[in-house]
Amino acid sequence: LCCALGGPQTNPALTLALLSTRKLSALRGALGVLAQCGGASLAAAAARSVMPDDAILVTRVSAVGTAGTALAWETFATFQLALTAFATAESAAPQAGLALGSAVAAGALAAGPFSGGSMNPARSLGPAIVTGVWDDHWVS
Repeated sequence: LCCALGGPQTNPALTLALLSTRKLSALRGALGVLAQCGGASLAAAAARSVMPDDAILVTRVSAVGTAGTALAWETFATFQLALTAFATAESAAPQAGLALGSAVAAGALAAGPFSGGSMNPARSLGPAIVTGVWDDHWVS
């Protein structure tokens, strides 16, 4: 799925952001989300074949906070990732990779202790489908 962000992206949250800003058509957005979620499920199945422990694959709300706290951190982390993606897409800056990598690292470090720092609904959906573990899935 190529779009205004400069190349293929695999995050349904970013696809939703592109749809809401009309940088992506509804059809391409819907097909993109289906492909992203399907790919995440296939990747989770492949990962499960080499790592049979389901706890490694699934993102969960930690004992440190509540589901509400985890949702707040996931929302913040995903928002700052989308904001960085849009900011770097507007100009072809050579530092775009550094900015996006820093945004992912910051989001993972901030939200990680509470929710696993997924920042990607497909990354959470794929393992949930494969393992059947849906506890607090709506948070991720």
